Amino acid sequence: MGTEIPGQSSPRPAARAAQADLSDPAFWQLPRPARLAAFAELRRRDRPVLFGDRPGFYALVRHADVMEASRRPRDFASAPGVTTPEPAAWAKAVFGNSMVNMDGEEHAAMRRIVARSFTPRLLAATEDNVREVARRIVDEMLERRPEDFVPSVASRMPFEVICDLMGIPQRHRDEIAARVDQASASVGVRRGLRARLRMPGRGLRALAHMQLVMAGLARERRRRPTGDLISALVCADVDGQSLNSRQLGAFFSLLLVAGVETTRNAIAHGLSLLSEHPEQRALLEADFASHADGAVDEIVRHSTPIIQFRRTVAAECELGGRSYRPGEKVVLFYASANRDEAVFENPDVFDITRNPNPHLGYGGGGPHYCLGSHLARQEMKALFHELLTRPRGLRAVGLPGLVDSSFDNRVGSLRFAFEPS
Repeated sequence: MGTEIPGQSSPRPAARAAQADLSDPAFWQLPRPARLAAFAELRRRDRPVLFGDRPGFYALVRHADVMEASRRPRDFASAPGVTTPEPAAWAKAVFGNSMVNMDGEEHAAMRRIVARSFTPRLLAATEDNVREVARRIVDEMLERRPEDFVPSVASRMPFEVICDLMGIPQRHRDEIAARVDQASASVGVRRGLRARLRMPGRGLRALAHMQLVMAGLARERRRRPTGDLISALVCADVDGQSLNSRQLGAFFSLLLVAGVETTRNAIAHGLSLLSEHPEQRALLEADFASHADGAVDEIVRHSTPIIQFRRTVAAECELGGRSYRPGEKVVLFYASANRDEAVFENPDVFDITRNPNPHLGYGGGGPHYCLGSHLARQEMKALFHELLTRPRGLRAVGLPGLVDSSFDNRVGSLRFAFEPS
């Protein structure tokens, strides 16, 4: 059995939870136990609750509702966008539309091209590379002894793996990493007016720069394929289709969020959870091969790196005891679904032996289930194997520095300490 997290096992702020407004940025500045208590109270309601001024959105907070909506794309569409604010039409025209905002055949065609580009040879090379990247990062950690786990370890692992997979030359990586930070800096909700006005422009400039880099690499790989993912995507012939430069740029931007940001946050939460629960860490260290998969799934369930995605009602339908009309919005709260008492026994307990563990950390199934879930698991297992077997006494120092956000469970910083083996 696992252990309970202080302050999360029996949430007390029921009165506050009963009046919580999920559309108010102030809600996302509450302590995490208070937010989890609000979700628990909402799960006890007989139907999804409407938040915000009309059109507002209906909050899907139960595991069954989130999973069903994910698997009914004809009723609950990803277009025009799954995030807030929705991407403008001109931005899609200039930068390309992300797969997460597509439906139907448009989405299926893109997914076929991407899926078939992951050839057995590429996947085998990637698996070997993941282990090598993990060893190299821990080598440098032992040598340099950094104090913040996020930039020195957690961020580097998925970023380097994705860049290696895509075939991004070293000369571009520092600049791309800086642009990613610029593009994602607006994720928090504690921003003043000046920052709110400045960040969209900075984010668009960062996106434009990455698009230019990818367009140049696409031209190079069409002329001289090198066996990496960019080469496979731009030279693919899936029903006569391949990715153009704009589509490639949009796909790379998606990888940086879905493949880097989420895995980075899961890794950081993982170290914090294993440090806070030494008996769970002892289980993992005693038999890593037997418990690694369970540990990764429980870290993802417990931390839920992506808090929510939005859907637009495309047809008159019913779900969760409520009827919906076309054009209305629903929000799939994975952070709540992964704590649903109807599915998970003692959901606030961190238990790497939890079985079954049908978490929705990679989505609720359906056509938008995360393509990179297998790679993310590989990265986490390879890195934690290195971290738990090479340095001595590796541990988080203090609580993680969380960034207030309604979109992702982001760790901004995490102090840590260790002794060389």
